[in-house]
Amino acid sequence: MPAKKYFEYILNPMEILRTKKVLQVNPTVAPTRKEPEESRICVYEYDKDKCSDVKLKEVTDCFKFLDSRSITWINVDGLRKDDVEKLCAHFSVHPLIVEDILSIGQRPKMDEINGLVFCVLSMLYYNDKDSIVETEQVSIILGNNFVISFQEDAAKDAFNPLRDKLKINTSKVRQNGADFLYYTLIDLIVDNYYLVMEKLGDKIENLEEDIIRNANTRTLAKINMLRKEMIVFKRSIAPVRELVNGILRSESELIEEKTEKYFKDVYDHIVQANDLAENYRDMMMNLQDLYLSNVNLKMNEVMKVMAVVTCLLAPATVIGGIFGMNFERLPLLHNQWGFFISVAAMLFIPLVMIGIFRKRGWF
Repeated sequence: MPAKKYFEYILNPMEILRTKKVLQVNPTVAPTRKEPEESRICVYEYDKDKCSDVKLKEVTDCFKFLDSRSITWINVDGLRKDDVEKLCAHFSVHPLIVEDILSIGQRPKMDEINGLVFCVLSMLYYNDKDSIVETEQVSIILGNNFVISFQEDAAKDAFNPLRDKLKINTSKVRQNGADFLYYTLIDLIVDNYYLVMEKLGDKIENLEEDIIRNANTRTLAKINMLRKEMIVFKRSIAPVRELVNGILRSESELIEEKTEKYFKDVYDHIVQANDLAENYRDMMMNLQDLYLSNVNLKMNEVMKVMAVVTCLLAPATVIGGIFGMNFERLPLLHNQWGFFISVAAMLFIPLVMIGIFRKRGWF
């Protein structure tokens, strides 16, 4: 393998940048997110009998829904600081919550401030092209008859099943209050974790087959990259368990007693997701051990072959060395069959050695 290509395998700059992106999190640093040119605002207003959805251009157009008697879901795609602050100020959202919404890499958590239930968590996607886990921070606010959700990227969304349910009159979302809508949003995000885990599971299985069949210098880099994605996944879903548990222990009047059983179901799902993540992490450690074992096994096979070849050539070396001595009188030195006898001995002794090795099961 050329030296340049070898060092590209060992020192891949993209892998180094990925490591910094995975591990570098500093909540005290001011956000440096590039604001989009415009925010996409979609409002769903519904009750048991009707449902309407409108797309708004200005955040001020959402103000009228504060006093609506119907359930209102305001979904904001694209975080612009001015728009978020205006919307939150009108709906009496605490400045600390606004800071969490605009933060980058915020740890999943829930808060109850000013009579509102707020949570922030990560929505996960698996990028098949780059084989990495991508995260999007989602903030959700539950108020009296309204839910406000903030997303960073409009192109990535796991809420389409909810939009389909809102179009059905008999759906549970339409028959229940804002707290059930709040539960549904969190449940869809948690369910999406399983899609990412399925992709990671497939990658682990394929990598295990590659290690068993043909482990090479690139295999260890693949293991390390997959371990980094498991770190991203584990770090994103582990705090969600505390988040849902906080909602269950909350005494907020916004969450009805009949909705608590649905949050318990989400809690069960996130516990299972954490258990699977732990299993995958253990599998990654086992894959690394399997790779090292295969490398050592191949090295042992090479050393065994070299040892056998050395042993088989030893008789010829000894015989050739003896007859190469500078003595005047050597056995068979002037015999016309001396050369053939020495060659026959050089061949016969290794054959006997091979038989002994085979009998002992050394190869």
